[in-house]
Amino acid sequence: MTPKKLVIASRESKLAMWQAEHIQGRLKTLYPDCDVQILGMTTRGDQILDRTLSKIGGKGLFVKELEQALADGRADLAVHSIKDVPMVLPEGFALAAVCKRANPFDAFVSNRYERLEDLPEGAIIGTSSLRREAQLRARFPHLSVKPLRGNLQTRLAKLDNGDYDAIILAAAGLERLELHDRIRGILSPADSLPAAGQGALGIETAAHRQDLTDLLKPLNHDTTAACVTAERALARALGGSCQVPLAAYCTEENGLLTLRGLVGHPDGSVILQADAQAPAHYADALGRAVAKKLADDGAEELIRAVLAESDTV
Repeated sequence: MTPKKLVIASRESKLAMWQAEHIQGRLKTLYPDCDVQILGMTTRGDQILDRTLSKIGGKGLFVKELEQALADGRADLAVHSIKDVPMVLPEGFALAAVCKRANPFDAFVSNRYERLEDLPEGAIIGTSSLRREAQLRARFPHLSVKPLRGNLQTRLAKLDNGDYDAIILAAAGLERLELHDRIRGILSPADSLPAAGQGALGIETAAHRQDLTDLLKPLNHDTTAACVTAERALARALGGSCQVPLAAYCTEENGLLTLRGLVGHPDGSVILQADAQAPAHYADALGRAVAKKLADDGAEELIRAVLAESDTV
C-alpha cells in the first residue's frame, strides 16, 4: 500500500538538494498520489570547514543528523552520495536502494591549465580527499597538494579567487548541476581510481521499514548495486576510512564484475593495487578477495602506519 506522505531527509547544499529532488521526482512519477516532501538539514560535516574530514571524524559527519531524523520519525528516507556513506552503517539503518550510477570518475578543473600534465612545478592543486592526494603525489610529486573543503560552489569559488591553480572534484556533482563547462578533463581510473560508490546515489532507511524497501525497489539498479557492493566490501574489509587513501572501482560486463582496488600512503610514496573478477552474485566475496590481495601485498601494515602517523599529527 502506497503511503499518503513520504519525507526525504537531505543536506541543504545545492548538490545534495538536487539529489533529493531527483529522488523526489522519481517517487512522484512512480506514486502520483503520494505527497513527497524534502526536509533540508545542516550536518556537522557541512559546518566544520577549517579541517580535513580525516581530522574531524570522517564521512559519517555528513549523515548522522539525517539518520537521527530517520530514527525519530521526522523523515522516512535519506538520500546520500554513496561515497559519503560510512562502510559500516550504524545498527538500525539500511541502504534500501542504490540508484543507477552517474559518471564515477574525477574531474580536473582549472581556469588556467588544460590538463594535470600542464601544471608547472609548485602549482597548487586542491582536493578534499586523501585518495586523490596520494595518487596525485605519486604521479606528480612536483605539485603542491592543499586541502579543499566546502560544498561544490565554495570549492569553485576558492579556485576562482586564485587560491588554487587547479582542483579535483567528482565529475558527477559537476554534471548534475550542469557545470559541464567547468570540467577541463575527466581523469581515467589509471590517473585517479575513484572512491567506493562514487557517482551513485543511495537511499537509506530505518532497517525495520520493510514497507519502504518494497516501495523503493524500482529505484534500485541491480548492476550498480552489485558494483557498489563489491567496492564497499573491499573498503570495509580493509577498515576503510577518511584517514587512509583507499580507492575501489568495479565495472560489469556480461554479468562478470571486474574490481580494482588501491591503498596508498598520503605522500604518494607507496601505492598498492590489486584486481580480480567474479560473477555479479559474488559481489561481496569479490570485494573481500581483492582486499585480501592488497593485504597480502602489505596493505594492512601500510594502513596501520598511516593511522599511527595521523594520530601523532
